[in-house]
Amino acid sequence: MHTDKPLFQLHAEIDTRVQAIRAERADWLCGKGCDSCCRRLADVPRLTAAEWRLLQQGLAAMTASQLDDIAQKMVALAAEHGRPVVCPLLDQTTGACPVYAHRPVACRTYGFYAQRALGLYCGDIEAQVAGGELTDVVWGNHDAVDQQLGALGEARALTDLWFGRGKD
Repeated sequence: MHTDKPLFQLHAEIDTRVQAIRAERADWLCGKGCDSCCRRLADVPRLTAAEWRLLQQGLAAMTASQLDDIAQKMVALAAEHGRPVVCPLLDQTTGACPVYAHRPVACRTYGFYAQRALGLYCGDIEAQVAGGELTDVVWGNHDAVDQQLGALGEARALTDLWFGRGKD
């Protein structure tokens, strides 16, 4: 029996920060309709076992056609090594995430947390800061989130988990 309570606690902490930013910044770029980060990933997403279990719940609610489409994208992603990576879960027609409620921590934090030294931040937000439009942005670091996520166990590539190569 797995307990995913630490993951849900981390989600709650992230949600609190995100809600605070959105309450203060109605013009914040990250929100429905923005899929820039989903189309420009630096690498194949990595998930802990707890994140994978949650994602599987979202996948279970999808249609066979949607799952077939994702499976084709996973095969292509596993075979290629090009960058940037487009998230294989993204519905590229609508720009929506079909598993939004079940998305991994990296997806929940993107645009709201940053690791500038690793280049993990939204380029669109950075451009607005450089242009003087978002003058009060604080570039926080992602280290605390990474530490909490690391406590949940090893992260594995989404493609490995999809093809059953990432065991609990």
